[in-house]
Amino acid sequence: MKDYSLDFKKVNTVIVGSGAAGFNAACRLWQYGQHDILLISENLYAGTSRNTGSDKQTYYKLTLSGDTNDSVYEMAQTLFEGKCMDGDIALCEAAYSVPCFMCLCELGVEFPVNRYGEYIGYKTDHDPKNRATSVGPYTSKRMTEALQKQFEEYNIPFWNKLQVIKIIADDKKVYGLVCLDLSKNDEKKKYVVIEAENVIYATGGPAGIYANTVYPASQHGSSGLAFEAGVKGKNLTEWQFGLASVKPRWNVSGTYMQVLPKVLSTDKDLNDSKEFLLDYFETPEKMASKLFLKGYQWPFDARKVSDGSSIIDILVYLELLKGRRIFLDYRDEPNSCLDLNKLDYEAFEYLKNANALVSKPIERLKIMNQPAIDFYRDFNVDLETEMLEISLCAQHNNGGLDIDLWWQSNLKGFFPVGEVAGTHGVYRPGGSALNSGQVGSNRAALYISKLCTNDTHDSEQFKKLSSKAVEEMNQLANDCLTSYSNLQEVFKDTTNKMSSYGGIIRNQKDIEKTLAYIDNILTNFSKEIKISSLSELSWLYKIRDNLIAQKCYLTAYKDYIDNKGGSRGSALYTDATGNKPYNYLPDEFTFRVDDQYLADQIQTIQYIENQCICNWRPVINIPENDDFFENTWKSYRENGNVF
Repeated sequence: MKDYSLDFKKVNTVIVGSGAAGFNAACRLWQYGQHDILLISENLYAGTSRNTGSDKQTYYKLTLSGDTNDSVYEMAQTLFEGKCMDGDIALCEAAYSVPCFMCLCELGVEFPVNRYGEYIGYKTDHDPKNRATSVGPYTSKRMTEALQKQFEEYNIPFWNKLQVIKIIADDKKVYGLVCLDLSKNDEKKKYVVIEAENVIYATGGPAGIYANTVYPASQHGSSGLAFEAGVKGKNLTEWQFGLASVKPRWNVSGTYMQVLPKVLSTDKDLNDSKEFLLDYFETPEKMASKLFLKGYQWPFDARKVSDGSSIIDILVYLELLKGRRIFLDYRDEPNSCLDLNKLDYEAFEYLKNANALVSKPIERLKIMNQPAIDFYRDFNVDLETEMLEISLCAQHNNGGLDIDLWWQSNLKGFFPVGEVAGTHGVYRPGGSALNSGQVGSNRAALYISKLCTNDTHDSEQFKKLSSKAVEEMNQLANDCLTSYSNLQEVFKDTTNKMSSYGGIIRNQKDIEKTLAYIDNILTNFSKEIKISSLSELSWLYKIRDNLIAQKCYLTAYKDYIDNKGGSRGSALYTDATGNKPYNYLPDEFTFRVDDQYLADQIQTIQYIENQCICNWRPVINIPENDDFFENTWKSYRENGNVF
């Protein structure tokens, strides 16, 4: 007698994830006429897009106001210039940015317009125009809520409390999913097998692989399962790290830094308070000017250590290594007395134009961005009366799963969308991730509705693969079940190692040691990891996914070093042949800034028989289309698009 129950479901397309990309994929499929679909979610109200943001969370799209010249190709060029970015993806994201943005506006997302109806914008990081817009701290949350409302109005089938634990696939195509039913609390395992021609994978970035992270605690990601199924990874080395509050987890970018809070460190018991940053700058005003730039240049950037704001991140990092805690204090000026007239020109002019040349950071924040204060009050943190604890955290993975211009992976029928898809290069304009998630889910839905609606499964192959997958996952659970549990210890240990050795500082020996450590746990999984109750099954499968992802990411970091890659993006690769920008920094901060000889190459990785295989390929250039109208019109009339 089997010690588990098993349910089956068959659909043309299953969408995994209830964030902005997942809901958009489902709604678009419905609009395009494909109604044989199902959206599943581990937790309807979890996930990154519903639970994260910043002081003024940005959405990036083509310029829609003013007299600034802009075009689809110019926006694509900006995205492409981020390095290691495929040009066909960049062109799609630029071309679809306006229709996807307008769809959100029509659904009720309150992007600001002026009295003439222009959608006004501002300049964000790595943006030469004024393409950015925002509805405040909760832009992605409002997007998710608006798309969910449309999803519910369409009455699209939805199955909540399902955790994907295995992707059913051979080396060519996807056949479906094995899920764990989280709605049952009894002591019998319940699995659900979903047979599907297509899987739209909107599971978010691999949020669980690092300990220090701004991702919500409810977000873990499922990239490891995709790697295990044979989906290629792309640009896995390229993360964004930045300063973020600890409780709640939230980016302290933009005005949180531009209002110049006091930055303090304390011991673990909140004693021995000191303004440690002042030790490294000639004057408090020089320090404050760098802090101001941190708002603009929020992600840590290897290029901005020597002459930019990223030295702030490093100094925070070093203080944290001492076992200290770091706080922003908006109640008092840095050094208790700051002469705003002595700030660097850019900082002074910005505060002047914002009418914020007043004393006290909290007063400046009230003038410049009251919603930024209100946000923390929503989480019972009052910046007027208490300090805000921060850390240096993983914030976004610019890499991810490799996709083509229709967001289909190398595995036929498998479409990663949202952050799980590796659509970005080393650098990207702020807010381009939100645009990419909407564009990718739209493109995938259109492709499926036109070309992937027929049943092409080999039924015998599906039965063979699905049966093997269920038995494998069930046996794994049985092998790990014992009288004690070490799940949380293993999770804490592995994620701490990732933050220590795979974060902003990457040293070859440390990465190799960490990779060997992770690989040993993964290879001997049922011996190394134990659970004492079936109630821990969800976490057991999550840690397995996490370990596979950690192995792939660490292998990518090692391969990048082996290929003589320099420090770029949010990673400093220790290199004895390089330079140390400041004498007071430890030797591990001797590095060589990337000379961009790999800037037109993309690193891919594939997990085959428990081994990671890395390769490099040239970037795809931006397509140079010279579409003659009548020819394109004829093609469009005949098949609705050019596939």
